[in-house]
Amino acid sequence: MKAKRVNVAAYIAAIAYATIIGFSFLFVKLTVVAAHPLDVLAHRFFIGLVAVSIPFLFGWVHIRFTVRDIWRMIPLGLLSPVLFFAFQTYGLINASSSEAGIIQATVPIFTLLLASYFLKERTSLFQKLSLMLSVAGVVFIFLMKGGSGLNAATLEGISLLLLSAVSFAGYSVLARPLTQKYAPIELTLITMGMGFLVFLTASLVRHTAEGTISTFFQPFTHPMYVIALLYLGVVSSVGTTLLSSFALSRLEASKVSVFSNFSTLISITAGAFILHEDLTIYHVIGSIIIIAGVLGTNRGKIRVKTS
Repeated sequence: MKAKRVNVAAYIAAIAYATIIGFSFLFVKLTVVAAHPLDVLAHRFFIGLVAVSIPFLFGWVHIRFTVRDIWRMIPLGLLSPVLFFAFQTYGLINASSSEAGIIQATVPIFTLLLASYFLKERTSLFQKLSLMLSVAGVVFIFLMKGGSGLNAATLEGISLLLLSAVSFAGYSVLARPLTQKYAPIELTLITMGMGFLVFLTASLVRHTAEGTISTFFQPFTHPMYVIALLYLGVVSSVGTTLLSSFALSRLEASKVSVFSNFSTLISITAGAFILHEDLTIYHVIGSIIIIAGVLGTNRGKIRVKTS
């Protein structure tokens, strides 16, 4: 009974994570029109680092990891937040939040391939077919969209978003064994700190080269930018890392990743009603197919092959 309650909590965490991610594309779109992507990322992870440091500073949580442990977490931080958020932020310059959410739905197939190879996770034929059905929903939306609105800039944005999906799939697989040893908040502290150091350095180098260092804090004069940044820095960056780490400590990587498809539904809806992006009948049909795939993939048990 206790194990069942833990699994329910893990599923709730995965759904909450997917919901936050779904809205994050919208908020990224709001920030990149007010500031350079590197500034957005530096500001975002500074806020995220401050937020996750508070429990440690007040002694509510104690640091248990060593310097040697940090080296083990660096590859995780490289995949997410560094590569994942860099590709996502630059990709959203030329792609819509709806398209970002749709591409996010490809994460499960990359995760399934990586988890099968590195973690020896084995899914049933029904689960594999359900995953393919979910991805088919994504493909359906793109095929119905056709060539309208596609150009070199849009394709570049879509390509970068696809790379962000691959990066997060790698993160999910690498995080699975690490979550068995380290607490979610410990992993979050290290990854937030790594993201802040990398993006702050990149942003300051750019400003120094262009002689625009005085404009680093200028975006904070825009209230909407600050609101969006608080969501991205605290709710999205810190919240999703904590939630996904908790879910991955209880569930297989393949199961957790498929919840990213729920982000597609949320991002499409948010893009349509808030950013006034196009929402058509084929978006609705594709979304239904995606949900069916998500539900099917999470039926049954994923086996871990032991040697």
